[in-house]
Amino acid sequence: MKANDTTHFGYQSVTTQEKEQRVAEVFKSVATRYDVMNDIMTGGLHRLWKRFTIEISGVRKGHKVLDLAGGTGDLAMRYARFVGSEGEVVLADINESMLQVGRDRAIEAGFNDNITYIQANAEDLPFADNTFDCITIAFGLRDITDKQKALDSISRALKPGGRLLVLEFSKPKGKLLNKLYDTYSFQVMPTLGKLVAGNHKAYRYMAESIRMHPDQKTIKGMMQKASFRRVEFYNLSGGIVAVHRGFKP
Repeated sequence: MKANDTTHFGYQSVTTQEKEQRVAEVFKSVATRYDVMNDIMTGGLHRLWKRFTIEISGVRKGHKVLDLAGGTGDLAMRYARFVGSEGEVVLADINESMLQVGRDRAIEAGFNDNITYIQANAEDLPFADNTFDCITIAFGLRDITDKQKALDSISRALKPGGRLLVLEFSKPKGKLLNKLYDTYSFQVMPTLGKLVAGNHKAYRYMAESIRMHPDQKTIKGMMQKASFRRVEFYNLSGGIVAVHRGFKP
């Protein structure tokens, strides 16, 4: 996409350049309270969703893993334990504020040897072809402007046989769950955002961005278009969240 092409920022139509700037501002404003908000908003469920993602990742000692849009480092630190000193985890995020929080947390937790940090755009990853055994993007795909371009870039950076895992809010199953989810998203989330993170607009945007994100079958098709094979998805918490997994041939 060109800088003057239009896309969506939540429910608003904006240029691609404006979206990148506004998304950056959102996450800069909530970076230091991001993990606390995740625990409060999901009742701690996000930890179980991430654990499931890691369990189906197949990551083991000696692997090289990219935690893309890795934010505050939750997944990166867990992967670092799996790959050990023989492996490497790269924590990457386009947002400098989030990346700094993730780096500080990991160093404080004692991960000084096998996690590296890089500010990177998922649409144009600065890595050689066939670099990683596994790439994970958790709650970040919906904020990417050109998702197909990002998936193509991810595919290029994976080794043959490597795995992509996409953990993202998705489309709940059932009318009642959808109704309850909408009420929570548009009434409770912004209020919590104001009280805890001091920014209700950021969490209003997040609720809108979830609704604008493609559904499970569409993401599956996009991954297949990016040459992934054996693509499947797992609905968690009634489809509020889905984990997509695909393999590079």
